[in-house]
Parts: sequence; structure tokens; C-alpha cells
Amino acid sequence: MFQLDFYGTLVAASLVLLLGRGLVTRVGFLRAYNIPEPVAGGLVVALVLLALRGLEVEVRFDTSLQTPLMLAFFATIGLSADFASLKKGGRVVGIFLLAVVGLLVVQNAMGIGLAKALGLDPLMGLLTGSISLAGGHGTGAAWGTVFSEKYGLASASELAMASATFGLVLGGLIGGPVARLLIKRVQSPGGLESEKPRIPKGFEQPNKERSITPFSFIETLALIAVSLLVGTLLNGQLHDTAFELPTFVCVLFVGVVLRNGLSALGLYQVFEREVSVLGNVSLSLFLAIALMSLKLWELASLALPIFIILAAQTLVMALFAIFVTFRIMGSHYDAAVLAAGHCGFGLGATPTAIANMQAVTQRYGPSQIAFLVVPMVGAFFIDIINVIVIKLYLALPFFAVA
Repeated sequence: MFQLDFYGTLVAASLVLLLGRGLVTRVGFLRAYNIPEPVAGGLVVALVLLALRGLEVEVRFDTSLQTPLMLAFFATIGLSADFASLKKGGRVVGIFLLAVVGLLVVQNAMGIGLAKALGLDPLMGLLTGSISLAGGHGTGAAWGTVFSEKYGLASASELAMASATFGLVLGGLIGGPVARLLIKRVQSPGGLESEKPRIPKGFEQPNKERSITPFSFIETLALIAVSLLVGTLLNGQLHDTAFELPTFVCVLFVGVVLRNGLSALGLYQVFEREVSVLGNVSLSLFLAIALMSLKLWELASLALPIFIILAAQTLVMALFAIFVTFRIMGSHYDAAVLAAGHCGFGLGATPTAIANMQAVTQRYGPSQIAFLVVPMVGAFFIDIINVIVIKLYLALPFFAVA
């Protein structure tokens, strides 16, 4: 077994990103279907490690940097959100939220229905529904423990982790193709339909050149650090209370307060271009570490019935994005980008959603409303609503505790 330390893992993650860029640049299929660079590079490395494991060679990474990078990304999302923009996107956020709630209900109904049809415990269907897919690894781990201790479901945590891993991979793979299909519908002979020229901002086109200085870099880094510190402390205070929230939501909230509080007091204006640079670096490295660390053999060990449920969930996500999300969001270019984002966090996580949308906007053009709506819904609302939906399903008679 080879164990890479902190520095070795950082080098490996950087090489994964370079590999991903090279693959997307040179492989027409990946470029045509808007596959995010971290997903392309990370999956190749994960497959190589899977092959090495077959030769009884195992490589492990130091993932201690993964959570701080994720939190730093959400801090930059908060620092990029001003109240004027949030107010402008209010109606769109509400409509998109309806689509998100609809998917949570459909995912759980699909999971439970297929589990019962395949002769499995309905709890397994719920675990392979919104708990592990829309909820991700964190929600899956939490509910897996509950299902094991309270409901006596064996290997619930392992099933949740494997399902969340499956969702993370597929969420990063189907978003681009779904967007490509939808964008063809809104193209005119002169190009994409657009009321006025679109100017890319922030996270929409991460490769756009941005001017920074050492001092401004330190200022922005300080804002991110404060968001991480205060957000973590806030999460600790809310632990085991009725208001408990995931750590990344607290960090994002602190970022929003910092951005708008300093601006309202006239003390400081956040340098948006620099915030987006640091956010994109954090996002790319986080995804690289997450994907190259995937234990694909856990997916291979899934029983066939569970694999059938997860494959059906992937198909349902794609169809839901095409026929529901795209249509209720307006059936235009922004709606197509939102559909790609919905695929990302409907099966995986908000960072995957952002990567999906970046892959689309880098090729077809910016979508400011999508990069406003998806982080808000994916960070603030989905975890809270998911808990409510899960508890409503657990109130059904066949989930009664023995």
C-alpha cells in the first residue's frame, strides 16, 4: 500500500486537473458533452487505482484538505452574493426551489417503489433516494447511522456511502450532455437567443483573465478565513439544536453577512473577480481530490438490485431536468444551464453542479442567473427541505419502528 501525505496529495490533485484539461481539450467527446475537467481527470485516476487494486496495489490519499477546500468554496459563494442580486433573483429562486422539491419527492417514491418491487427493505429505497443522492455523503452518513440504530437495517452506512459515490460520479457526467441537448432547442441560426449581450462574471467563466495584487489577495484571503472560522464556530453553537445546519451552510451565511455588512457600512467592497479566482481554485482542487479518492470497488460491490435502483434514479434525474426543470424555468438558455446544475446537485453535490455549469458556460456563454440561483438553493435550502421530505416519508406505515 502507498500512502501519499498532504504534499503528495496536493501534487496529485494538481496533476489530475492538468490531466483533465488535457483530456477535455483533446478528446472531442468530452468537449462536445461539456464534461467538467476535474471529473474527466479524476475518473481516469480512479479507474487506474481500481485496476491497481486488482493487482493488490493500493494507493491512499491524505484527504484532510478536502473539507477546508469545500468550505472555502462555499465562503466565496457567500462573498459573491449581494442583497441586490438576491432580491433580483427572488422569483426565479422560488420557481427553481419547486423543481428541487419535486425531484426529492420523485427520488424517494422511485427508490421505495423499486425496492419493494425487487423484494428489498423499503428503507434501502429511501437510502438510494434523496438521502444519498440529493443529500450526498454527509446526509447519507447521518441517516445511515439512524437506520442502523433505530430501524435495525444492516450495512446502512456502507450502502449510503456507495450510493452517494455513484451519484457524485453520475451527477458530473450527465449534466453536460443534458445541457447540450437542451441548448440545441434554444439555438437560432444566428446563435443562442439572447435579449442583450451577456457579460461573464465571477464563477461563470473561470478562465477569464483577472487582475489581482498581493495586498488585495491577502484581503480576500482574510475574508474567506473569517468566514471559515466564524461559520465553524456558529455550526458548533447550533449543534444538537432545532436550528442545526451543515457547516458549509453556516460558512456561506457568514460570507453573505460579511459581504453585505461591510458594503452597507461603507467599510469595504468585496473584489468579486478575486473572490471568484480563489473560489474556482478551491472548487477545482476539492473535486480533484474527491474524485481521485473514489473507491470505485465499493460501487462494484453493490448488489444488482441496488445498482438497478441507482441506474433508474440517474435516468429519472436526466428526464426530470429535461422535461420539468428546463420547462418551468422558461425553456431558454439560462434554463438549460440551470438544468445542468440541477443534475449536479440532484445526484451529487453543489460543487458538482457549479462544475457542470462552468463547463457549459465556458463553451456557450455566461448565465448570471444560474450562478446566482443554484448555489443559494443547493447550499441554503436543499438540506433543510430534504430533511422534511425524508421525515414525511418515514411517517408512512411500512416504516414504523418494530
